[in-house]
Amino acid sequence: MPPKRYPSVLLATCSIPWTTQYAFDAPLFTKSVKSLAAEMTPHIYLFGTAGEGYAVTDRQFEEIVTTFRDALPPDTVPMIGVISLSLGTIVERIRFSRELGFRDFQISFPSWGALTDAEVDRFFAATCGAFPDCRFLHYNLPRTKKLLTGDDYARIAARHSNLVAIKMGGLDTSPLADVLEKAPELQCFFVELGYAAMRDQYECGYIAAMAGGKPVWAREFHAARGERLAAMLDDAKAAREVLIKHVHAAGAHMDGAYDKMNLKLLEPTFPLRLLPPSSAPEDEAFEQFVTELPPTWLN
Repeated sequence: MPPKRYPSVLLATCSIPWTTQYAFDAPLFTKSVKSLAAEMTPHIYLFGTAGEGYAVTDRQFEEIVTTFRDALPPDTVPMIGVISLSLGTIVERIRFSRELGFRDFQISFPSWGALTDAEVDRFFAATCGAFPDCRFLHYNLPRTKKLLTGDDYARIAARHSNLVAIKMGGLDTSPLADVLEKAPELQCFFVELGYAAMRDQYECGYIAAMAGGKPVWAREFHAARGERLAAMLDDAKAAREVLIKHVHAAGAHMDGAYDKMNLKLLEPTFPLRLLPPSSAPEDEAFEQFVTELPPTWLN
């Protein structure tokens, strides 16, 4: 098996706090970034789907990325997510972030319509191909309307040595082994369900989703194997059912609504609001969420 291009680390996402006027709360963001880096993992990323990377304006993107750079403690390994319907905007945001010193990026396809195979190749040429001194993680998700297979990644990885990793989520773990087997040089990152399903058979990385506000649990889950890993997954599934119940009751459905509820366990002052027009739970929903969580999840 070829060596992986990226280590099998624990990744954590940074959420964005918005004031009641939907202005960026830079001091609280800085505090939360430092807490995640110190207590959970030095491998943190900004502007995944949970981080509302799809919703920010160019001005907000530049302000938040600059604040992120200034907030990072020494020895962190930061990653910038770039999401847009415009490939031109994606390239401009990579270039801006690169000029600030960032070299790791999380990218996903423009999602207005499903890309053809030829368009997929053009996308990676414009990102991985145009920035050879940077490393790229591709977020392979149904929202983009184009899911890549193991054969796709094998072809693209042969063409771009700086495509180093893949992120995949969802409840269906059946496509994961295909990617792990056919593109073995790429590191694969999964949330709790996928990680527990794959980790005993394959090297893979873990993205703290349900555990976004539980650093000790996340680090233990990342290190767990066998029966311990399965038992911890059962705890996460039970907590997930409670989370889904209260997020859906609030009429919310975007990724950030779930992640901010979880992060609030670590940062109690963190606001739950999302940028309009997205709905978000109120603080009362969070209090009910905490009340109904299994006792094992609150320890």
